Amino acid sequence: MPEAMDARKAGFVLEIAAFAALVAADAAGLLPISQTLFLVPLVWLALRVRREPWRSIGFTLPERPGRAIMIGLAAGILMEGFAVAVTTPMISGWFGTEPDYTSFAAIRGNVPLLLAFLALSWTLAAVGEELCFRGFLMHRVARLLGSGRLAWGASLVSTSVLFGWGHTEQGIAGWLQEGLSGLLLGLLFLATGRNLLAPIIAHGVSNTVAFVLIYLGRYPGLGA
Repeated sequence: MPEAMDARKAGFVLEIAAFAALVAADAAGLLPISQTLFLVPLVWLALRVRREPWRSIGFTLPERPGRAIMIGLAAGILMEGFAVAVTTPMISGWFGTEPDYTSFAAIRGNVPLLLAFLALSWTLAAVGEELCFRGFLMHRVARLLGSGRLAWGASLVSTSVLFGWGHTEQGIAGWLQEGLSGLLLGLLFLATGRNLLAPIIAHGVSNTVAFVLIYLGRYPGLGA
């Protein structure tokens, strides 16, 4: 039995290391388009090897999906409003620079591009990142550490830091802001019974509000 437990934990370490390596490669600009395109196959393979269903990481409908959707909608609006009005200006003041969102500047006034980015945001970011970071990685880190409250707390913090690191192209202010967003999404994941529906909705709504503000030219970090 101890040998089996050691083998399982070694497997968790290997999976977490592979996950972190992909995030690091993306942060270094070595992965095309999105890290999610590489993380999702890793998650699929890890679950398949262990014969774990998707619901084991919270990717299933909760008992009350309507309630989860409403919570996600409210959380997403509040998250983005709080980021724009409070945390982004605060972090920018600390470091003397705004997050770098100039790569999205072409969306300003461009409806087709706005719609394209919204579609990518809901698939690669809202569904993909929540599945990988909150669903898979938080479970793996918590199980590696024993699955107790402290383990889940450590999982929440470490996963949020890694999530922020995956957005280093936005500069130090963007890295910290995304890490904070990851922390809030992780708290929502835990508060809703470790089910992914509410965090997915919240992530998608938050990004939707951000892209609409970018389209209107009312978002910080867009440049001149």
